[in-house]
Amino acid sequence: MFRNQYDNDVTVWSPQGRIHQIEYAMEAVKQGSATVGLKSRTHAVLVALKRAQSELAAHQKKILHVDNHIGISIAGLTADARLLCNFMRQECLDSRFVFDRPLPTSRLVSLVGSKTQIPTQRYGRRPYGVGLLIAGYDDMGPHIFQTCPSANYFDCKAMSIGARSQSARTYLERCMDKFSDCNLNDLVQHGLRALRETLPTEQDLTTKNVSIGIVGKEMEFTIYDDDDVAPFLEGLEERPQRKVAQPADEPAAAEAPDEPMEH
Repeated sequence: MFRNQYDNDVTVWSPQGRIHQIEYAMEAVKQGSATVGLKSRTHAVLVALKRAQSELAAHQKKILHVDNHIGISIAGLTADARLLCNFMRQECLDSRFVFDRPLPTSRLVSLVGSKTQIPTQRYGRRPYGVGLLIAGYDDMGPHIFQTCPSANYFDCKAMSIGARSQSARTYLERCMDKFSDCNLNDLVQHGLRALRETLPTEQDLTTKNVSIGIVGKEMEFTIYDDDDVAPFLEGLEERPQRKVAQPADEPAAAEAPDEPMEH
């Protein structure tokens, strides 16, 4: 794969019709810690896995407040996410100042898409290396949107992005039909179970590494961190463990039913 002559700038196309700089930015999203978004008929929920750079550092925030009815979770470069979040906050303020009404979620996502498209087409610029899950509630009900460094955005029933997010998406696809009729607590539990699928077997969700954002009917966007997450984690059943293979010369003590394997 000789990409050197085709990946020097975002304006250069490869013979296969690809723009490698955008693909590299998409890879940055896959390196970020996982986040999950899902919605019911009344609420939209974001659940994110927080990382610490070292044992001496605090965990980085993964869920950010945009407006009373909108919040985002991020995967990728945090600095790029802060810049986009500030842009979104300004657009929401402008809508309230000029039109005296909150900005519809779909309109805000469209504005973000237009902003992130600009550096994918101009010489000397680089795409934003961050993916967003946007949760909002407006006159049309709850929303979950996904945005990409390629400037594409998607309206989703549920979605997960970040490292090992395919495992979370598998869980979401398996349980998707249940989400619309869930109450708030059950919806959060589904989000936590999906997020837990992205963790290695020896790790689990704790109050230190989980952040939850909720918005809904008659409920402003609220972020739960640290001890505020504990009530949600208490309702989460214990994580099933992998079966350990026994040596051939040691017979199994007793036959047990097959346990579900981790994805």
